[in-house]
Amino acid sequence: MPDGREVDDKHPIKMLNDRLLVQLPNKEGERRSRSGILIPATAQMSKRLAWAEVVAVGPNVRSIEAGDQVLFNPEDRFEVEVRGEDYLILRERDIHAVAAPRLEEGSTGLYL
Repeated sequence: MPDGREVDDKHPIKMLNDRLLVQLPNKEGERRSRSGILIPATAQMSKRLAWAEVVAVGPNVRSIEAGDQVLFNPEDRFEVEVRGEDYLILRERDIHAVAAPRLEEGSTGLYL
């Protein structure tokens, strides 16, 4: 990092504190509602939460693991590009729900 602005691709990246590194699924284009209404890709959805897959977690994250799906507000995020891939950085406290196979074991909660 000669000038402090570039990250060397050879170094591993470790998330700090309660931060999560997540990646949005590549769903581009139109989608359909349950009733069959076609929603164009350019449609603005206000106050709609989004799902993303957790790629890495910081040491102070307690309830989320890499590979989990998390529900969050897209407005509460920071975007970053790492090695040519786009990711989001979130705080654990900004997560509204977690979906993971490991949660099925004796858990109680809402099944979406």
